[in-house]
Amino acid sequence: MSAHAMFPYAAVPAPSRLYWRCQILAWGFYFVICVVGFAFAGSASADMVKINLAIAFTMLVVTHWLRYHLRAYKWEQLPPLPLLGRLLVAHAVLSLLSQVIIWSLIIFLIKPASNSPHGWAQFFVYAINVNILLWLWAGFYFGWHYLTRYKQAEVDKWKLATAVQEAEMRTLKAQINPHFMFNGLNNIRALVMEDPLRARDMITHLSDLLRYSIQLNSAEQVPLGRELEIVEHYLQLEALQLEERLTYSLDVDPAALSVQIPPMTLQLLVENAIKHGISPRPEGGFIRLRAQLEPATNSLHIEVRSTGQYQPQPGHAGVGLRNARERMALLYGSSAGLSITNDPTQREAVLATLHLPIATAPLSTPALVSHS
Repeated sequence: MSAHAMFPYAAVPAPSRLYWRCQILAWGFYFVICVVGFAFAGSASADMVKINLAIAFTMLVVTHWLRYHLRAYKWEQLPPLPLLGRLLVAHAVLSLLSQVIIWSLIIFLIKPASNSPHGWAQFFVYAINVNILLWLWAGFYFGWHYLTRYKQAEVDKWKLATAVQEAEMRTLKAQINPHFMFNGLNNIRALVMEDPLRARDMITHLSDLLRYSIQLNSAEQVPLGRELEIVEHYLQLEALQLEERLTYSLDVDPAALSVQIPPMTLQLLVENAIKHGISPRPEGGFIRLRAQLEPATNSLHIEVRSTGQYQPQPGHAGVGLRNARERMALLYGSSAGLSITNDPTQREAVLATLHLPIATAPLSTPALVSHS
């Protein structure tokens, strides 16, 4: 059992100063209105002021506890009907509980000379009044919450749009590098006379790779299957240069092919593996890409294992990796992750791990078979 399930209230963030200002102002205003009302009715007294102060204080405490309960069990994220049902029960219970507290304060602490509460009819009438106050409080609370969330969504939308625009130029500069392009074109030129059919295939790979990086990189997300097609184009072109020094395999769950991911993310991981791990080694190396769904967490888990040693330099994470993490943070928040470490299960190997939540249920698509 998780810590949140055992102690849900401990995970609730402390309320802001604005929240406390609103709480104190609202119930203070309620107290003043009640006192003024009794004054106009000619029934104001010191005991009546104390009684209304006890009511206002009790309501402040009760609504503050309700706020903790809402946040602990994430009622703000519920659809309207389930939320209304839960509020109906919570307000009924709190209305009765608040009356028990208020009447106890009046009888045992305030001990008024007159106007003491009496009778079940009066008890339930006051409970109905409190229930109405709780509904008003909930209306203001959720109204403010939904307005704040809407504004934050708009801000995140503009941030994401800006990040995507910046990513277009970053990708062209950092991910599809000129050195790779020149090598690819020179290798294709050498193939034109030796193997025209293969040269034509290589031109197709290069064309699709460039079209994807220019056109689809402006999108927020693309299907995993489409991203893997580009990875295969890239690996085919690198295999033309590295020949037998490069071996690779793609092991992908067919059900994961329609899951949406940020474009150029896998291509970036594969390129880094070749550029920093395989290409500098005379003996070359391998790349093994594995993608599978995790139903328990409703997420996509991708691993890219490759020959090499990961030796990060502080402050030099790379433009491509930094951009990929920024885009994932805007799209998924803290529920996504991208990490690169030395493989704990294999010497001279690097493990890049990508973890993304699944926004929609994936569709069944033909599997990608392994290549080497």
